[in-house]
Amino acid sequence: MTETQPLTIWLVSGEESGDQLGAKLMRGLKGRLGTERLRFGGVGGHAMRKEGLDSLFPLDEIAVMGFSAVIARLPTILKRIRFTVDAVAAAKPDLLVIIDSPDFTHRVAKAVRQRAPHIPIVDYVSPSVWAWRPGRAPKMRAYVDHLLALLPFEPEAHQRLGGPPTTYVGHPLIERLDEIRPAPGERGGAADTPLKLLVLPGSRRSEVSRLMEPFGAALALLKERSPRPFEVTIPAVPHLVGEIRERAQAWSVKPRIVEGEAAKWAAFREADLALAASGTVTLELGLSGVPMVVAYRVSKIEEVLKYLIKAPSIVLTNLVLGENVIPELIQWDCTPEKLTEALTPLMSDSPERRRQMEALGKLDALMRIGDETPSERAARIVAEVLEAGRRT
Repeated sequence: MTETQPLTIWLVSGEESGDQLGAKLMRGLKGRLGTERLRFGGVGGHAMRKEGLDSLFPLDEIAVMGFSAVIARLPTILKRIRFTVDAVAAAKPDLLVIIDSPDFTHRVAKAVRQRAPHIPIVDYVSPSVWAWRPGRAPKMRAYVDHLLALLPFEPEAHQRLGGPPTTYVGHPLIERLDEIRPAPGERGGAADTPLKLLVLPGSRRSEVSRLMEPFGAALALLKERSPRPFEVTIPAVPHLVGEIRERAQAWSVKPRIVEGEAAKWAAFREADLALAASGTVTLELGLSGVPMVVAYRVSKIEEVLKYLIKAPSIVLTNLVLGENVIPELIQWDCTPEKLTEALTPLMSDSPERRRQMEALGKLDALMRIGDETPSERAARIVAEVLEAGRRT
């Protein structure tokens, strides 16, 4: 492609986290290909709009989580899938990037490939084919030309499962290590000061409703048995802070509840240990160097799905490390007694704590991508796919 040819790139995200990734990718593409050459279209939120995307519709129309919420919004979601496909096919962009939210974005990509097979498609964020429904990987080859993976083990997983060509571009958390890691003296007070215990009950209402009660009961037991006093902080996501405050009123150990990203990272930098729901937060804690216990509970209907899960762990940090060093207490094992038993060794210089700290120290090397940032590497791969598409 010549340096003066105009380029049209469409990006389709399905929720706020994808909007953030999309915005960083757009900035990376501008830096690599030139702002004046690029035209963007698609579906995004506030962050992508700031980078120049005129979204087809507000992101909150489709950004729903949880089975019941999806069912309630299903007619709107299906309508928006059709509308997005029609718009992409009419615009005929040089390339389409779908970002996370596979229940929405992959349906768009499949239909676009049928309607306009000449449009190259890049998928940013791999579905968890390595954990469950591995048959999705080979099916993706039909409508994804290249996959950008956030986790270092995913390229090998897709190669093994017959998925599309995949490149590890790095997790966006790598770009924020200065925010989540403590400065000298910010973590680890004197032996006679209370430990800082982070409690993270999840970012979904269903997670909070199922975990706040056993977490609170575990803290009560821990207070009775702990070799050292502790203070509890809960970084709450904005849409759940009210429910978390209400449920925490029943706790005998009263937490400090903080809101906002800056307060969350400040709490991470001070934390000595954590009790967390399974999710991306376990990787955040791992990169921050905070030893943890991870727990999760699902509904009885969802419990059946556990028999379909193929991964050796539900904890992202364990999967990146390749060893189950972080305790995970799932479903019926998520009891106050067992949570307390797992947390207690982490409150002193125990073998369990030392083993976790040693393992967490390996994360940087395992997730390293070189001199590029994740968004820069993602932009480079997208540009390479774009160039290859324009040559054919």
